[in-house]
Amino acid sequence: MARMTFDRRRALAGAAGLLIGLFCVLLGASPASAHAALVATDPGNGTIVPDAPNKVTLTFSESVQLVNGKIQVLGPDGARADQGDPTVNGDTVTIPLRSGGGRGTYLVSFRVISADSHPIGGSITYSVGAASTPPSATIDDTKVDPVVRALIPVGKYLGYAGLVLLVGPALVLALLWPHRLSRRGPSRVVWTGMGLVTFSTLMAIWLQVPYTLGTGLFDVRIGDLRDVLGSTFGAVMLVRLGVLAAAAFLLRPLLRGNGSGESKTDLALLGVLGVAALATWPLTGHPTASPVAGVSVVIDAIHLAAMSVWLGGLVMLVGFLLREANERELEAILPIWSRWAATAVSALILAGVVQALIEVSTLSGLVDSTYGRLILVKVALAACVLGVAWYSRRLVRSHRAESSPGRLRRVVGVELAITAVVLGVTAALVQIAPPRTAQAADTGSTSSTVSQTLTSSTMALQVDIFPATVGNNSLHLYAYTPDNKPLTVVEWTGTAALPAKGIEPIEIPLLRITDFHAVGDIALPSAGQWTFKFTARTSDIDQQTLTLTANIS
Repeated sequence: MARMTFDRRRALAGAAGLLIGLFCVLLGASPASAHAALVATDPGNGTIVPDAPNKVTLTFSESVQLVNGKIQVLGPDGARADQGDPTVNGDTVTIPLRSGGGRGTYLVSFRVISADSHPIGGSITYSVGAASTPPSATIDDTKVDPVVRALIPVGKYLGYAGLVLLVGPALVLALLWPHRLSRRGPSRVVWTGMGLVTFSTLMAIWLQVPYTLGTGLFDVRIGDLRDVLGSTFGAVMLVRLGVLAAAAFLLRPLLRGNGSGESKTDLALLGVLGVAALATWPLTGHPTASPVAGVSVVIDAIHLAAMSVWLGGLVMLVGFLLREANERELEAILPIWSRWAATAVSALILAGVVQALIEVSTLSGLVDSTYGRLILVKVALAACVLGVAWYSRRLVRSHRAESSPGRLRRVVGVELAITAVVLGVTAALVQIAPPRTAQAADTGSTSSTVSQTLTSSTMALQVDIFPATVGNNSLHLYAYTPDNKPLTVVEWTGTAALPAKGIEPIEIPLLRITDFHAVGDIALPSAGQWTFKFTARTSDIDQQTLTLTANIS
């Protein structure tokens, strides 16, 4: 009766750990963040250019893939201004435009797929001649269906759980399992793991369609599914399914355990297939977009392998060996397993530290970002697991585990309950943009260039000051009539002053480039709110003087 009560408690603890892990997935994964950032555009976002460009370029913080029909440019009248198909070269998307675009504000909307398989959506505006009311986008390229958003990390969690039930138990069966014991129970565990990984992979392929397009869970068409399968993400998923099919064929003799068909060659091939399968996880995640992608992919695969061996071995211990093996068998098995566990844990710690250093990169990123805080939660939980693991290793070394397997079983049960939560945090982490992505976005969005249009009753004057910092600065002046037509200027003059620091007006030498365009250069000696005055003479008797106040940093 006491043993039955304990088993019931252990089952409840494991179930509680699983539920808490899933809760962490759902809590941590909302909202799902894009993992690349738009860092530069040409024309610049919100800028005014004198003439209509023949193309728009978008530059991202990592390489991207196009989504069919999800990039468009709308003119001031709301009509399509893009022409032909956009092209992508690494991290740069080029959108060709129709010739002869009218004056006013243009809207560029986009949705692409980043290197780590996450969609990136957004929009920018630019103006030709002068700003006008921007057109309205016909599609929302930033949305993700909330059901799809919630199911993606759940699918990843099931995949991680499947790896644990597949890799570790298969390794124990191949190298540590006593011949006299039945393999029926462990075989069910392995096939369950195989089923979970397969289901997770199929689920990922299906969800990638609405995730990519921003549609609903069941708005999946054959053509869209074909596009996903033709992408890098789809190719990796198909490779994973192929590896699983081959592994299932080779696992059959191992799981039967009758000595027929099982060979060292089969086990070696299973090992190769296992490595290939583990590599498919980092190839569709953060590591592919890392500054050192090759290192990150290898480190992430090691991390997954160590996790699968360690936790899968714990499942076999608590579920079967500590219940069915005799004392003599445990004396042979537990020391070997203890060394395996120590090696796997060491690899986990090393790989985890390297991953964190690459993805977080700064101490502030560790503390101030959601990704960094989840890393800290994961570290705290891992520390608890390591404490329990240290105690179980001490039991093994003292040979008390062989004589009292129930105590070790309870300790391992606690390890599994905590690691269920760790898996949940891990599944949430892959859906959250790391700090290095946020830093790239901040760098790309930060621009000190001043671009402003000054108006009067007879003139609109666009002023661009670059880089608007202390030191040498370039100025561009464009003159237009109130109805956005180029205005001929006969003579330009300009001054810059900083009254707050007693700097009197400094003359700006301006050179007339075209009838309505002038350029100039000036060295600004100090930061502050500078006052710029520009006088444009349009005839012998007509001129306008306009004033601009700009912050120079």
